[in-house]
Amino acid sequence: MGTAYRTCPLCEATCGLELTIDDGVVTVIRGDRDNVFSGGFICPKGTTLGRIHDDPDRLSSPILRRDDGRWEKVDWQEAFAFVAERYAAVVDAHGRDAVAVYLGNPNVHSLDNGLAARPFVKALKTRNIYTAATVDQMPKHVSCGYMFGSAAAIPVPDIDRTSHLLLLGANPFDSNGSLATAPDWPGRLEALRARGGTLAVVDPRKTRTASRADFHVAIRPGTDAALVLGMINHLFATRLVDLCHLVEDVVGVERVEAAVAPFDPEVVAPFCGIEAASVRRLAEDLAGADSACVYGRIGTHTVEFGTVASWGVDVLNVLTGNLDRAGGAMFPKAAHIPIRARTRDFVTGRWRSRVAGFPEVIGELPVVTLADEIQTPGTGQVRALFVIAGNPALTNPDAARLSGALCHLDLMVSVDLYLNETSRNAHLILPPPSHLERPHYDLAFTALSVRNYAMFSPSVFEAEGPSEFDILVTLAGIVSGLGPDLDPSVLAGASLEQQIGSAASALEMDSGRIRSDLGHWGDTRLAILDLMLRTGPYGDRFGLDPSGLTLERLAAEPHGLDLGSLEPRLGEILATTSGKIELAPEIIIEDLARLEAAVGANEVDSMVLIGRRQVRTANSWLGNIEVLVRGRDQCTLQIHPEDAARVGLESGSTATVSTETGELEVPVEVTDIIRPGVVSLPYGWGHDLEGVQLSVASARPGVNMNVLTSTTRFDPLSGNAVLNAIPVTVVPA
Repeated sequence: MGTAYRTCPLCEATCGLELTIDDGVVTVIRGDRDNVFSGGFICPKGTTLGRIHDDPDRLSSPILRRDDGRWEKVDWQEAFAFVAERYAAVVDAHGRDAVAVYLGNPNVHSLDNGLAARPFVKALKTRNIYTAATVDQMPKHVSCGYMFGSAAAIPVPDIDRTSHLLLLGANPFDSNGSLATAPDWPGRLEALRARGGTLAVVDPRKTRTASRADFHVAIRPGTDAALVLGMINHLFATRLVDLCHLVEDVVGVERVEAAVAPFDPEVVAPFCGIEAASVRRLAEDLAGADSACVYGRIGTHTVEFGTVASWGVDVLNVLTGNLDRAGGAMFPKAAHIPIRARTRDFVTGRWRSRVAGFPEVIGELPVVTLADEIQTPGTGQVRALFVIAGNPALTNPDAARLSGALCHLDLMVSVDLYLNETSRNAHLILPPPSHLERPHYDLAFTALSVRNYAMFSPSVFEAEGPSEFDILVTLAGIVSGLGPDLDPSVLAGASLEQQIGSAASALEMDSGRIRSDLGHWGDTRLAILDLMLRTGPYGDRFGLDPSGLTLERLAAEPHGLDLGSLEPRLGEILATTSGKIELAPEIIIEDLARLEAAVGANEVDSMVLIGRRQVRTANSWLGNIEVLVRGRDQCTLQIHPEDAARVGLESGSTATVSTETGELEVPVEVTDIIRPGVVSLPYGWGHDLEGVQLSVASARPGVNMNVLTSTTRFDPLSGNAVLNAIPVTVVPA
């Protein structure tokens, strides 16, 4: 019997796990009480890594769909040869822009994918790049890009030191947090209140998070942007604006004051479905706290004014002097990201989508137009698609249409553990090793952490097939014209050499010395990670700072390494050409007219649909794990008693929910935790499609709310899909 320690890769909380292993089998998983960040916290998902590893439905070798529809196991050599042949045929006939790629959410939870996915995308040399970002957080990237000069400069709430926290469209008690990495959000929020701090929550539902709040505002879905602007208006009107330490670092304050003039609390309150007094109280509580921060999440992003709402959140943090200070909204310092001074203008629209003319944003196009690009004939029509760790047929808007479109591709390759709702349409599925068969370091979430820390987890078990890193490197070699038989270590080694050269130049050091120090790893992934850590802000810089961080030193800390509280670092972060926080980006200010028109019209739909997160789910990932889906039905339509009585529904009955896009029949849950006029379905269900080989999920499929969402509704500044505040008709089935 042995023990292994790992970071959980199943959500953004990055909790430390302690695994007990007996004769090659994980028998127990518990929270690692000695973990420097999570301190023993664990949610139900974290206990299931062993079950995922042992899942009989998990694919262990490539499977190829023959012309008669049969799936057949093939070896890796045949699989890669198939990709090379079919890909070359598509590109030769139609060009590189006939190829598209979709990167799913699990990519940012994986060291392998974090290192290899983007180089693969670059090798494709296509403009048809799509990711899960545009069904999630793209508005935040856009607003931060314009304000701070970098789409990656996302401030997070310093929840462990703040006196007042305002949450908008977030339910971290169930989601474990997002774009703000923090194990044990419940414990951290309870600690906030225990030290005399206050919590305010804006959410149409009285979620588990909202039920712990000192002040809960049950807002009308999709109106958070108007609420935030009403708060900003009130700060100016009552002279509560105080930039404090930021006074020399901000431009555009007067422009913002003029732009929010139409959004008086008395004006926005009816649109938001709340009292004007609530708008004023939220603003005054924020301004009056010793330290405070505003945090907006998916309920503020997946709506028609997502970028304006995201911008408004950080404007509030700036105007109250709470950006870049202890207890406010701060910028983490990840161990693997070097500090490099750079200035540039953040721009979008460097190219546009072929059919609908959507502008590119941070190198990708919005997923709302992917089906258009597949189904619309003409030069550049997408005829080949690589899906890397994603399930867009379930998680993207107008899911039925997209799923149907996938059937008509000349080539579709899925890199996935399962034959799921998306990969069932593929010609070839390439399965990576399980989470326990790969090393782990969080490249994405340490850059969004509420406390600076680092942790490395070696593989628990040896993988039988190639690593996901090697799969993606091999695919990169194929699409680059190097053929399917190239040893991936050769191509990866060439990439490492380029990185060594860059590091040697930055450190003014001989590259041979760096190469020699990295050579002992024998694994390109680990050599690259070691290079990143050693040239990062805490690194040893290959001996220039003997006490600095290396991968070897990090690996010797199985419970993680605490790197301290967040510190002010605005000067290191700002990348605008002005060197200032651009508080009033013109493109965002111009979009306020659209919001003002919506507030003025105040068209109240009879019923609107919102999604909801659940502590035992992670998008569409974990529906095949029995322990997470057993018990009472989790996929229900929540509806307020007043609406249920009016429509003629009761708990346990079945409702038909419809939009212009589609309709669903779903069990009803009557509850007063939801605002009247709003219904809610959980996200990530709908495992009942033909051809899916998920035995547990198929027995408890639930319904897919994205059958009801539309590709015609989106936030125009970011291209983000609208997945909340969807007008619906609800009747008894």
